[in-house]
Amino acid sequence: MTGQLRTEFTGTVATATFDRPEARNAMTWEMYDGLAEFCERVAADPRVRVVVLRGAGGKAFVAGTDIAQFRDFSTGADGHEYERRIDAVVDAVERIPVPTIAVIGGYATGGGLTLAAACDLRICSQSAKFGLPIARTVGNCLSMRNYARLVSLIGAGRAMHLICTAGFIGAEQAERAGLASEVLSESELDGRVAELCAQLADQAPLTMRASKEAIRRLREHALPSGDDLVESCYGSEDFREGVRAFTEKRRPQWRGR
Repeated sequence: MTGQLRTEFTGTVATATFDRPEARNAMTWEMYDGLAEFCERVAADPRVRVVVLRGAGGKAFVAGTDIAQFRDFSTGADGHEYERRIDAVVDAVERIPVPTIAVIGGYATGGGLTLAAACDLRICSQSAKFGLPIARTVGNCLSMRNYARLVSLIGAGRAMHLICTAGFIGAEQAERAGLASEVLSESELDGRVAELCAQLADQAPLTMRASKEAIRRLREHALPSGDDLVESCYGSEDFREGVRAFTEKRRPQWRGR
């Protein structure tokens, strides 16, 4: 246990469970640090052949970063540092050398969606909902790396629709878009995940490792900088208003500055 992150190593399978159900598993700094440590441990353990990420409580995979942690942000540099910190953790998930499975029931929102996108497979229950409601909530943006992951999965058009509508798509729509790998009933979910873990653990590890790395390199080819975009959002009056409004449970008043 690290904060509200539980980890378990059982035979060939390593599992990290986001265990903060009272906050829909929203990520604290301690949880992000624990996830990075988990990734390091997995990469160093030759017995691990499959990694599973899942949320506790059945209501969410991860509902993004805990917004209360943004209250001390005052400049664009704060946002830039935050995105660099989160990029390092999401990159660590993506670079895990064995197949990774995100098990998604309920909400995968904001940072939760980006964590799921960094996994190789997203096995979902019918209750799964994906969203990036940042244009409606706090008025921030993603890093270029996370935009690239999302676009590589669902395409630029669907990514913009998801962001601009600031809503959620359900499991079946996510499967059609390429975001969900499989959709199952709640009663089938754990059995299917166990079946996949056994299958993946029995397959050629070097083939899967090489394929993961090849696809990652294709996505990162000539990735442009987006630091100016991050700083323009996180350094804005709108962002500070969005954070205040979110924590005060009211609608933000956007001013475009």
